[in-house]
Amino acid sequence: MEARAVLRTAVTDDWRRWIGENLLMGSDPASIHRAMTDAGIAPKEAEVEINAAMASPYLRASERLHARLAKRDWMLESISKLRRMHPDAKTVERRHRISRDEFLREFYSQSKPVIITGMMDDWPAMEKWSLDYFAAQVGEREVEVQFGRTSDPNFEINGPKHKRKMRFGEYIDMVRAAGVTNDFYMTANNSGHNKQAIRELWQDVIQIPEYLKGEDPSEGFFWLGPAGTITPFHHDLTNNFMAQVMGRKRLKIAPSWDLSLMNNFHHCFSLVDGRDVPAAPHPAFEQPQILECILHPGEILFLPVGCIHFVRGLDITVTVSFTNFVFDNDFSTFYTTYHHL
Repeated sequence: MEARAVLRTAVTDDWRRWIGENLLMGSDPASIHRAMTDAGIAPKEAEVEINAAMASPYLRASERLHARLAKRDWMLESISKLRRMHPDAKTVERRHRISRDEFLREFYSQSKPVIITGMMDDWPAMEKWSLDYFAAQVGEREVEVQFGRTSDPNFEINGPKHKRKMRFGEYIDMVRAAGVTNDFYMTANNSGHNKQAIRELWQDVIQIPEYLKGEDPSEGFFWLGPAGTITPFHHDLTNNFMAQVMGRKRLKIAPSWDLSLMNNFHHCFSLVDGRDVPAAPHPAFEQPQILECILHPGEILFLPVGCIHFVRGLDITVTVSFTNFVFDNDFSTFYTTYHHL
């Protein structure tokens, strides 16, 4: 009987990087060896590669860097532990028309989310905006929208691939008839094209000089979608205002100091599925603290830089967002890990 050749997996540089990463993360060499042999690598070859990695001076140098990062994680974990002691740590506060000084002292400089009420009461948009109004005002304009999201598990990361241009009135009809879906959504990623197309709508938004600089609200971002739209867990590179004009949105928010617990894997995105993660009032220390809130029309949510948040539309929703705070909001110029996580 003819003997069959045993197919062996070759040890590539990808495997070597995997070995090094797991050794740095403290994995037992025996468990690394098992994983490699289970994948088809010859036991002796796996042993040689693991031993070579453990003896490498490059890995020794990396261990020092790893120790520095572990120290930084310890400090963040200590801050997380202290923050959870605050009496209001389990909720997103609602505050009515707080002053600029209060906002800076209690929230902006403390990286603490807050829902602010009463600051949109004079917006014509709160009375005028509806799907019918949009169709009548700018329905013939060409707009850009995200499409085909449900077929792509990484629809946000691959956002440029999902852009489609169409008549705004056609998109409005789709939103009106959609029911609950995440397949299409007009987001901030479409604002570059849409700013001119919907310029008249921004006349219905009044700038908020108490917190924001500049006189042109059209510098903001416009979001419109059906019930069921999802923005997966991610963090922004700036502080952010979400001003809710139509419909409701449910948010889950993890503070920035729990970033290491949120499995941040690519740029600003997390592998944690926001549809499943519970908002536990007393999470175990190794679990992120998830705050949950519903943003209603007429409310503004302050989202601090670095806090990871998940957003789901509960109704047909329209949101406008802003980053032009009167306070320093430059955190992106020293952000360097766009493609390294």
